[in-house]
Amino acid sequence: MALPLANPAELRELIRQRLKGTLPHADVESAHQASALSAVNAVVRQYLPADPVAAAVLVPIVDRLDGLTVLLTRRASHLRHHAGQISFPGGRIEATDEGPIEAALREAEEEIGLAREQVAPIGFLNPQLVVSGFWVTPVVAFVSPSCALTLDPSEVDSTFEVPLAHILDPSNHRAGERLIGTTTLRVYEIPFGPYNIWGATAAMLMEMYRVLCAVDG
Repeated sequence: MALPLANPAELRELIRQRLKGTLPHADVESAHQASALSAVNAVVRQYLPADPVAAAVLVPIVDRLDGLTVLLTRRASHLRHHAGQISFPGGRIEATDEGPIEAALREAEEEIGLAREQVAPIGFLNPQLVVSGFWVTPVVAFVSPSCALTLDPSEVDSTFEVPLAHILDPSNHRAGERLIGTTTLRVYEIPFGPYNIWGATAAMLMEMYRVLCAVDG
């Protein structure tokens, strides 16, 4: 499917349409169960504790007039999980959170100072199981280009933006293989300048590519 990459207004509307109906997800567990048959989740599930920790990340699409971008972070190098990796702002869903949207907004505010008033959630991508023991629900949202960020150095080293057109161009997807237990899975990396996006973050971006382009996995 040809995407209107040169027309931000049309692309914004396409994203809204493709994610329409995924909000609200009141029952996080139901969302997780619905995606449990995906190849990666089914394999990873075998090597995790019986009750993975529910988590959420914000997939921030910055609504710039000259083209949409995706905001990403480089995690601090001293962190226990995924140190130095490229990721989305996010973390575990706490008991005080009403659900994945609240958790994603709270974590983004804590990690990078992104005020929730600057964020408009529009939908979910399928949850991802990660080998560190988390069920991660990606919350896709449009973010105002006027947002000001203040990074928490204990969580995040830096942020950067990738043009959405770069992510949606299949020529930028690098396919590879990863052995999990005794199963070999197809995985992807998305290089961008000095950055290499891989792991769960790349998997979520590939899921967004499939949803927006209406292609199978």
